[in-house]
Amino acid sequence: MQDEDDFVEPPSKSSRKREMHALQDLGEQLVALSAERLKKVPLPDVLYDAVRAAQGFKMEARRRQMQYIGKLMRKIDPAPIQAQLEIFAGNSAAEVAKMHRLERLRSDLLEDEKVIGSIAESWPGADLQYLRTLRRNALKEREAGKPPKSFREIFRVLRELQEAQDAAAEETGDGAAPAPGKPADE
Repeated sequence: MQDEDDFVEPPSKSSRKREMHALQDLGEQLVALSAERLKKVPLPDVLYDAVRAAQGFKMEARRRQMQYIGKLMRKIDPAPIQAQLEIFAGNSAAEVAKMHRLERLRSDLLEDEKVIGSIAESWPGADLQYLRTLRRNALKEREAGKPPKSFREIFRVLRELQEAQDAAAEETGDGAAPAPGKPADE
């Protein structure tokens, strides 16, 4: 005779429906991605094709396709997909830390032009003359009380340099190199 403790109750219909709707919502997030970002998400081919098809559908056809995507999602582990979507949203702790390092680097650059030397070491392909021009313009904008156009542009340039470096490190399998001002062993 079996012990009552060994009996595991199957999930209720309501909880199964909640899980299915959560997976379908995850599918909605996938459909909302651009084609470029969608390629970076670890998806089986059949799911990738279904998501790409749903991006072109309207109304009722889209609703049915979303249900199909939800059905396909039940057969796979959604954790890697969710992790990639969080990275895209910038919600991961590593992404937030990376953005904070870049913001600190931008502030340091505005305080001291010598920081350009560390940028040159970290990112040999950086356009240093353009960064100097942006720095000079950002300081003038701050002084004149104008909108911080160059200030934001400095951050965009630094972020692009970091993303290019991360992509290159990912291709070679070396892992991402640290941003300037960040020791490699941390």
